[in-house]
Amino acid sequence: MMSTDLSDDDRAAEFERHRPRLFGIAYRMLGTVSEAEDVLQDAWIRWHAVDHAEVSNVSAYLVRLVTRLCLDALGTAYHRRTEYIGPWLPEPVLADGPYGDPSALQDLSDDLSFAFLLLLERLSPVERAVFLLREPFGYSYKEIGEIVGKSEAACRQIERRARQKLDEAGRPEPADPHAHGRLLRSFLQATRDGDVQGMVDLLARDAVLYSDGGGKANAARKPVVGPEMISRFLLGLTRLAGPGWEDRPAVVNGGAGALIFLEGELRDLMAVEVEAGKIKRIFIVVNPDKLPKV
Repeated sequence: MMSTDLSDDDRAAEFERHRPRLFGIAYRMLGTVSEAEDVLQDAWIRWHAVDHAEVSNVSAYLVRLVTRLCLDALGTAYHRRTEYIGPWLPEPVLADGPYGDPSALQDLSDDLSFAFLLLLERLSPVERAVFLLREPFGYSYKEIGEIVGKSEAACRQIERRARQKLDEAGRPEPADPHAHGRLLRSFLQATRDGDVQGMVDLLARDAVLYSDGGGKANAARKPVVGPEMISRFLLGLTRLAGPGWEDRPAVVNGGAGALIFLEGELRDLMAVEVEAGKIKRIFIVVNPDKLPKV
């Protein structure tokens, strides 16, 4: 049992010790850094006020608290996303950013990719919570049931249903960051050179491009489909940008990505999903509210 006379410093230390896992759960649940941080701030306030003598397991208490706050937040987020202008993409996390340390996100991996986070949007809030607590974080069904307020048997069924939905939608292949990075660099070079055929050759026949401007920056309001359309769209953007743009490689959500600068100012961020040696999906974040501070 914990003592009720914990100092403020002790409370802060306890919370900070669990922050990496709590942030990892909240980010995967909500898809944005800002909303995840809002949840952690709310959790901190509640943790500060709780009678610690009643908390026998700090980790379990904090995970349960953050998960339930995320479930509440997802309802509000759903309404915001239905009104969102154009495609919605997760808020990116860079490997060298404030949450880039692999320990802060429980090892940067495929379950942090844009493709996977978008796939999670197909799940209900409870399905998402159960699936994430089970798969990336390895909680038992009994522990998950205590966190989400369901029976162990119900959690098994929920997790099975969530997995089936994800499998039917097509979970992305495991990423090879080095191979994907080379492919992305070749694609960006072909874009810079205006080499349409070179761009087309690197794209899958069913390739799709999503650009997230959120109504705050120029972006395609609908997904751009097909190698030729994607190539023309990107070449149009480069012509508008002029010769002053440059791309810098970056690790985005654990995978190959690039930061695009215009006259030294970060204008957009790109990440890709690769399948069978071709770029299957391109994700471009242009919304200034989502771009990382670099």
